[in-house]
Amino acid sequence: MQRVFIATVNIKNFFSFDYYNSMMINTADEDGNYVDLGGEFPLEENEHFNKLPVNTQMSNIQVPTNVYNKDPNILNAIYNTEALNDVFIGNFQKDPTLTWQYFGSSTGFFRIYPGIKWTPDSNGVVAFDCRNRNWYIQAATSPKDIIIMVDISGSMKGLKMTIAKHTINTILDTLGENDFVNVIAYTDYVRYVEPCFRGTLVQADLDNREHFKVLVEELHVKGEAKIKNAMKESFKILNEVSGSMCNQAIMLITDGAMEDFQSVFEEFNWPERRVRVFTYLIGREMTFAQNTKWIACNNKGYYTHISTLADVQENVMEYLHVLSRPMVINHDHDIIWTEAYMDTVLFTTKAQSLLLMTSVAMPVFSKKKETLSHGILLGVVGSDIPLMEVMKLAPRYMLGAHGYAFLINNNGYILSHPDLRPLYKDGKKLKPKPNYNSVDLSEVEWEDTDELLRTAMVKGETGTLSLNIRASVDKGKRPLYLTNEYFYTNIDNTPFSFGMALTKGHGKLMFMGNVSVEEGEVSHNCPQHRLEIVTYCETDIDPAHRKYSQLQAAIRYLLGKEPDLECDEVLLSQTLFDAVVTAPLEAYWNTLMLNDRVEPGVETAFLGTRSGLMRPRSEFQSKMLSEDDCSLCRKFLTPADKDNLFTIDHFPLWYRLAVENTPGKFYYYPVNDKGLFSILPCVCLNAARVSVCFLFLAVGLQMSLDWLEKRFWAIAKQVTAGLTFTQTHIIGRFFGEVDGSIMASLLKMGIFLFSRVSLFDYQAMCKTGHHHASSARPLLSVSAFLSLTRCFCVSVRFLLDFNLCGLWHSDYFVDAHKQKKLDALQPCDTAYPGFMYDPSVREANSLNKCGRCQKMFVVQQIPDSNLVLVVTQAYCDCSRQYGAILLEPKEIKYILHILSSKMGSRSQGQSGTDAPLSCSTSNKSLSQLKSRTSPLLLRVIFLRDSNSSL
Repeated sequence: MQRVFIATVNIKNFFSFDYYNSMMINTADEDGNYVDLGGEFPLEENEHFNKLPVNTQMSNIQVPTNVYNKDPNILNAIYNTEALNDVFIGNFQKDPTLTWQYFGSSTGFFRIYPGIKWTPDSNGVVAFDCRNRNWYIQAATSPKDIIIMVDISGSMKGLKMTIAKHTINTILDTLGENDFVNVIAYTDYVRYVEPCFRGTLVQADLDNREHFKVLVEELHVKGEAKIKNAMKESFKILNEVSGSMCNQAIMLITDGAMEDFQSVFEEFNWPERRVRVFTYLIGREMTFAQNTKWIACNNKGYYTHISTLADVQENVMEYLHVLSRPMVINHDHDIIWTEAYMDTVLFTTKAQSLLLMTSVAMPVFSKKKETLSHGILLGVVGSDIPLMEVMKLAPRYMLGAHGYAFLINNNGYILSHPDLRPLYKDGKKLKPKPNYNSVDLSEVEWEDTDELLRTAMVKGETGTLSLNIRASVDKGKRPLYLTNEYFYTNIDNTPFSFGMALTKGHGKLMFMGNVSVEEGEVSHNCPQHRLEIVTYCETDIDPAHRKYSQLQAAIRYLLGKEPDLECDEVLLSQTLFDAVVTAPLEAYWNTLMLNDRVEPGVETAFLGTRSGLMRPRSEFQSKMLSEDDCSLCRKFLTPADKDNLFTIDHFPLWYRLAVENTPGKFYYYPVNDKGLFSILPCVCLNAARVSVCFLFLAVGLQMSLDWLEKRFWAIAKQVTAGLTFTQTHIIGRFFGEVDGSIMASLLKMGIFLFSRVSLFDYQAMCKTGHHHASSARPLLSVSAFLSLTRCFCVSVRFLLDFNLCGLWHSDYFVDAHKQKKLDALQPCDTAYPGFMYDPSVREANSLNKCGRCQKMFVVQQIPDSNLVLVVTQAYCDCSRQYGAILLEPKEIKYILHILSSKMGSRSQGQSGTDAPLSCSTSNKSLSQLKSRTSPLLLRVIFLRDSNSSL
């Protein structure tokens, strides 16, 4: 686990002090002299920090544009944190896996290690303020229940209302998923900005905060302000509704308090003053300043005057210092862990589920005796942790064909999961989804309808659970019925819970073998073998190791030449064993080539093991292939072909399909939409006296589609009994889209060759204002391969003597909605059908009556494969009577008032929950709470539009 060390420094009165400003460094003026607070600051690209130019010998300072970088308080605080520079360097030397370390000061500056060059926006503005970041706010304060009261009387019109709205939005930005909130607008009556949240508190997650912001923008001024009733309503909510059960506060935003409000405080808040009241006087007029200040001072709050939009940020932040005082005085400074957030640098380099980070942070306070009773918060110190580091606790290769691990926080939100898709395509760019870090576990494990798994993990329990699930592979194209056994436990001293899923029949046994390093090294020397695609050793931590390839690092580690390398010994052992066992394959392929025994149409032969070892042979040339076809084929299994290569968390589709296939049978599938096509068998050998099939190899051939289709139609003519038939190219398309009449018949109970399965995507993106999937990409099924032929190639038969194993994990759902130019996308839920094939039906035939003609067809299963031959008459058009059967996802539409009311019950604390052990940190408080209702249960009560039914 990464560690954070804190240096406590004494405050000095030092007002003349130069420092390295991260925006000024290495910048010269017209005369070639370094600008003030700049100077020479060496930067060097570092792979460990995502190849950014950094200085690992020094930290530097970032100051937001709205903070004067030479303010005496800023200079004084920067000077007193200089000692942190040595602490950061020492931490990194002790633990080279550490990433960014930083200190956010209460005065507004941000010290970051390693030092970097800070780039402002296009207007030269640095908007980043560390005090607004979630890690700072969570560490500086406890979980909060907040009621925001805003005056919308006639006197608030114009600029005052604009400032008030900006103030509300800024307060909302200081809240996180461990806080609870509601917004009330008042004139001569009380109005909830969201009527569905009347009388309750809702969780201040991203979705709810953004929802409030939209509603606040729609507020209009009218009437006369009556603060008394609104204040009573706010106290009633805080007294009667269970939220975080820690800090409680009312934020009063007004241009003046004119009523007799003392009686309200006497009735609801005095003498305990359990609820703090913070007041924000809006506008330049100070007529009612005394009343507004009296409210705050007599309710343990804080008064601020906001006269311009520029004043909002600094004044709003003051309430955090007030709420932090009890923690400072009581020396409560436990470590906090934030919700997941995106590391944008990794967009194009890592899988989507590994993009997320979390921050670990803790407050730093003054220990001076003369100020100890004042509760002075100096700032927050923290470090970033890539969640992929946590997921290394359960390497994918150990979890079996369908196994995977996942991580959630104490609110049920996903930190890491193979089905988490935090990005979407905006044109050619990848962007984070608006709700990427608030995806609930129930939205990916949606078969957990009773929430047994989610509830247990949110409560931090340890145990196991078995569930029958519908899974989706091949980007949502194929549904699977599986039985998953879930293992889960909490991670000590964090609000996180770790889970692992193993599918029945997979993952509980591993095939191990011992070979010498010398044997493995000899077997690795084949130039076609690829080992760089999987990380076996961490070579980027120590600069001295970066010169080694993965193969070189692994061998040097096993030979004891580099004992300091961090390597996975189990994975290395398996890889060496796989290399030795599969070494004869190279000689076999060479013999086939030399003796001209390669099947026509074969371009590439390949083999892969779950340890990440690959042996491709691309020199096969077929006389049937044109030069263009050969060029396309050579793109398969190249470094640019990311979908078909092993990575740290990804097993290619061809490997998973082989593992899922029945041993000894061939599985045909299109490699891409360029006319390329592959076959691969899953081969196994029963161990002596043990009825266990050890699968660890997947082998295959890449073929020319045109050549295979010629053989296919030759077979088709033999089984059609003289029927006239049509040849339709449907590679990459669902057969129901090509011929809806035949697919409709296949779905009827009389034939039952295919069955319909309902699948859901709770992370889809839909066009704004549209409730249909007009541009959804078709989802494929097994029958999309109907125009292919059986092909049993001699070049793979010898592999039936090998022992095989495999690893697979759930693939991501297909991106349901492609965005057209100028089309805005928003998160939505979609439903789409899948189709299960019944292999027990060998053949069937029928006819469809279509007006004046009858359309006869024959369906026959091709033995030892996943292919189905369909032959039909061409002259009978049934398109008018039978529409196309589409696999496009359809948006699920909910009744707003039902969904919103349930959101309220989800977000507020439930009755009967355990009280928190402490309010000093969010980790202690909310980790004790009972599970809240998840989004999945909210969707159980939805009413679908007729267009959305499956």
